[in-house]
Amino acid sequence: MDAAKLSVRDLRKVFGADGSGELVALDGVDFEIAEKEFVTVIGTSGCGKSTLLSIIAGLEEETGGVVVVDGEHVVGPGRDRGVVFQTYTLFPWLTAQKNVEFALQGSSSERADVAREHLELVGLDRFRDSYPSQLSGGMRQRVAIARALSYKPEVLLMDEPFGALDAQTRQLMQELLTKIWEEHRLTVMFVTHDIDEAVFLSDRVLVMTASPGRIKEDLPIGIERPRTFEVFSTPEFFEYKAHLLKSVREESLRSAEAMEALA
Repeated sequence: MDAAKLSVRDLRKVFGADGSGELVALDGVDFEIAEKEFVTVIGTSGCGKSTLLSIIAGLEEETGGVVVVDGEHVVGPGRDRGVVFQTYTLFPWLTAQKNVEFALQGSSSERADVAREHLELVGLDRFRDSYPSQLSGGMRQRVAIARALSYKPEVLLMDEPFGALDAQTRQLMQELLTKIWEEHRLTVMFVTHDIDEAVFLSDRVLVMTASPGRIKEDLPIGIERPRTFEVFSTPEFFEYKAHLLKSVREESLRSAEAMEALA
C-alpha cells in the first residue's frame, strides 16, 4: 500500500464523560487509507460509523487517539477534507451554481468557471440556474457532491450520502460516484449501512464491531474496475456480500445478546 493519506490511530470517543452517564462509542480504532483509495465503513446501527467520520471531519472532538491527514493532526474542520452528508445541506435561496461557488475562493469569474466545471462533472450543467426546491433529491445530492469536490479536498468524507434516495436513484448515484472516482481517483472514506453499496464502490471495506466501535475486519474488494451495474449480478459480488453480511450479523447478534443481559 502507498503511504497513508489518512491515518486513524487508537481513536477513542466517550460521550457523557462529565459524569452524566458514560457511553464509549469508539475504542481503539486503527486504520489507514492510502492516497486515491476508496474505503467504505460498515457496521450495525449505533456502532459509531458516523461519529468516526465526524471526528475525521473535525466536527466532533475525540477523547483519545489521533487523526492525521497528510502528516498533519486534525484539530478541527479544514478545506483538506470535503464532507457530504445524507441531508443535502444546500442553501435554498441560492441556485445550484451559487451553492457550489459559495465554497470557493478567487475572483467571481474564477468561481463561476470552477462551479460550472463541477456541475458538468455530475451531469447538472443545464440545471445550474435552478434552485434546490426545483431539483429532485438525487439532483440536490449531485450539487452537494459538486460543491464538496470543487475546492479539491485531499480527502472526501461521505456519510450515507444516498441513504435518503429511492432505490433506483440510489443505484444511479452509486454508478455516477464510481465513474467520477475512477476518472479522477480521489481519496474517499464512505460510511454506509448498505452492504451492496459497500461492495460495489470500494477498494476495501472496514467492518466495525458493535458498540464500542472498533475495526473488526479489513476486507479488500478484488472486483476489477471499471465497475458497472452488471457487477451486482456476478458470483464474485455475491461472495463478498455474503461474507460481509455474516460479519455484520455476528455483531448484530452480539449487540442483541448484550442488551438482553442488561434487561
